[in-house]
Amino acid sequence: MKKIIIGIHGLSNKPEPEILSQGWERAILEGLDKNIQQSGHDLNFLSVYWADVLYESFDSDPDELYQPAQPGAIKIHNENWLDNFRARTQNILDNFIDKIRQWFGVNPIAKIILKNKLNDLYRYYHEAKVRETLRHRLSEQLLAYQDYHIMLVAHSMGSIVAYDVLRLLGRSHKHVTIAHFVTIGSPLGLPHVKYRIFEENDLVRTPTNVNRWTNFSDWRDIVAVDTKLADDYQENSKGVKVQDDIVLNDWKYHHKSYGYLRTPEFSAVVSEFLT
Repeated sequence: MKKIIIGIHGLSNKPEPEILSQGWERAILEGLDKNIQQSGHDLNFLSVYWADVLYESFDSDPDELYQPAQPGAIKIHNENWLDNFRARTQNILDNFIDKIRQWFGVNPIAKIILKNKLNDLYRYYHEAKVRETLRHRLSEQLLAYQDYHIMLVAHSMGSIVAYDVLRLLGRSHKHVTIAHFVTIGSPLGLPHVKYRIFEENDLVRTPTNVNRWTNFSDWRDIVAVDTKLADDYQENSKGVKVQDDIVLNDWKYHHKSYGYLRTPEFSAVVSEFLT
């Protein structure tokens, strides 16, 4: 069966679609070359772009352009007691907020924070046309490549869109499967996000059409503040549960997709998928 890697980007404005797609490909290939000494791959990669739905012009900031890693910057992360301590502490806090939400619903403070700090996500949740357009762009491509072995890589807010689309496709197109769902820098662990998922699905779990789910996060990434999703998402009917892996994103701000895409841990799952 043919294989394809489909990527969907995250929050904020982006450069032109071709430039962003090339940046993702360059990051993946650099990681394969430097981490696994695999070069010359001809990636079958497709980028699902949606920034133009929310922004009138492309981002021309040079910081958005891909830059190769500095020598020695790409490093593997060895998890330790501090990682587990952070995860347990965050889980306790999230569980408390989850209970408050179950009792009182979505509170006004959460809406204000979303609107002021994460406006893209606020519009996704509160503007039906935006939500439907973003979902359609991804679902359209997943359906177009339903006969392929698919790795779906979703960054930041893109992981929310991807998760929602997979749940919808699991009901409407049960034959469509994702070989490997990979989330990077994902906010899926945030209480408000889980509450929204619960509102629409009544159960927060791995989508039924996913055969494997890996979540990569950097504890310095303020968007992926909850680095562990395994304690938030139940396994699906096939017994598939999210596998969390903490990495070191070497980009100057540790939420950037490019930095995640060239980590040794990400390179390993891409290499496995391609072989």
